[in-house]
Amino acid sequence: MNVTTKINQPAGMSAEEWQTRCDLAALYRLVAHFRMTDFIYTHISARVPGPEHHFLINDYGVMFHEMRASDLVKIDVEGHRIETPGVSAKRINEAGFTIHSAIHTARPDLTCVIHTHTAAGIAVAAQEQGLLPISQHAMKFYGCLSYHGYEGIALDLDERERIVADLGQNKAMILRNHGLLVGGRTIPEAFLEIYFLERACQAQVAAMSGGAKLVIPPREVCEHTAAQYERDGDNRMAHYEMAWQSALRLIEGGSDYRS
Repeated sequence: MNVTTKINQPAGMSAEEWQTRCDLAALYRLVAHFRMTDFIYTHISARVPGPEHHFLINDYGVMFHEMRASDLVKIDVEGHRIETPGVSAKRINEAGFTIHSAIHTARPDLTCVIHTHTAAGIAVAAQEQGLLPISQHAMKFYGCLSYHGYEGIALDLDERERIVADLGQNKAMILRNHGLLVGGRTIPEAFLEIYFLERACQAQVAAMSGGAKLVIPPREVCEHTAAQYERDGDNRMAHYEMAWQSALRLIEGGSDYRS
């Protein structure tokens, strides 16, 4: 993960944490750029490098399009705020803590977690059949998309066990009647996961809106397409990085997220 301009981290903060903060702030702004926000009510997190298992999440009330590296709150998996040099105390979304702490505790392979409430994501989450393999974007998730039943606003910490159990070893999940959830081994990967899942949901809602009969490719084609997305691990990570660097150019200018 690279931010293309010089990074000046606060005194007493590691370069690795500041880099993660800058990348995560950029991700918040990209999610806003692609109109995947719900005012102040969704959240994105990223694990801070190191053995402490701390992670960063948004200051509750800061809009995604204005997020800065210093706005992010560092907490542990129990929800305790970690004092950070140069960063004042912030509020966190309680439901956000429930969801993100569940994933960060159980899935150390996923360093970044994104949760959204988009119109298309909620619409597909409310459809009994879930995501249909009617687009190339959707077939990326064929056979590797989880579902979690709605239990109310995620304030009950006991729900974390069920979120983790439903996610299993997948990286993407539809929260029934709620929205979308993805994780990534890196911030660029998580960005591409939510981008593709959101586009798949948008395509499904549009395709179903006219009432025409849908064309669903054969199972073998769906499986082949999903496998194509997953092949060439090293090349795939390089692709995520290339797409990430391209996306960063969309948010250059204006106030600096690296502050």
